[in-house]
Amino acid sequence: MNNRKILIGGAVVLLGVFIWVGLSGRKTQEAVEVTPEQEVTAQELYTQAAALIEDGDVVKTKEAYQKILTEYSDYEHVESVQKELEALNLKIIFSNTPTSQTVMHDVVSGDTLGKLAKKYNTTIELIKINNNLKNNIIRIGRKLRIWTGTFNIYVDKSQNILILKDGEEVVKVYNVSTGENNITPVGTFKVSTKLKDPVWFNRGIVVPPESPSNVLGSRWLGFNIPGYGIHGTVEPETIGQQVTAGCVRMHNEQVEELYSLVPMGTEVVIVD
Repeated sequence: MNNRKILIGGAVVLLGVFIWVGLSGRKTQEAVEVTPEQEVTAQELYTQAAALIEDGDVVKTKEAYQKILTEYSDYEHVESVQKELEALNLKIIFSNTPTSQTVMHDVVSGDTLGKLAKKYNTTIELIKINNNLKNNIIRIGRKLRIWTGTFNIYVDKSQNILILKDGEEVVKVYNVSTGENNITPVGTFKVSTKLKDPVWFNRGIVVPPESPSNVLGSRWLGFNIPGYGIHGTVEPETIGQQVTAGCVRMHNEQVEELYSLVPMGTEVVIVD
């Protein structure tokens, strides 16, 4: 198995090709209590995490996963732990679970979802998901759970991966496609446009979103450099290759997930 080396914030994080591996052995019903004086194995931590997730304690489950990844990088099931942590990260973000990165906002006269998204540097979509809102109507006096973390994006062209981070913490790693012959520009950019079901302007030809020839897929997150951005695809079999005209290409369901999380102005770093 080839390991992938990812440089994030000056630290080198080793990630393998993610393969779901089932863990053998019986799971205990109670979490393992660990004091600073005790040593705990990676397998015990994993058992602890399984018990915690059954109890609904997603925050402590996350802590157990993170401890495995930081202290037991040679654990035989570390890749499974990484994938489970990514799924848990998104479960927490998309839930109404209070965390250190959320606030409860009391709706007052004049509040709108757009104003709140701008105030807290988040998205309307995420506020609606967090609070199970079916439309854009919010009523005075309602308490809304709002995410206040700072998302940023890191794209490694050499590995064709996109890393969604919250500050310096890795939230999720996506496989993507980048530019043919390494033409995707490197540097630091910002998300300057966001479009659902984008129209593709191909050399003067307008290609509507419903056309099978529209290569942009279901979402567009444009950079502050004309013609470049992150988008979906009508060719999912090309993900993981350098085949695009310079943009970063994702599976549609994954770019839709990313779209709901990152607000306008999100930083995007692209490296060779």
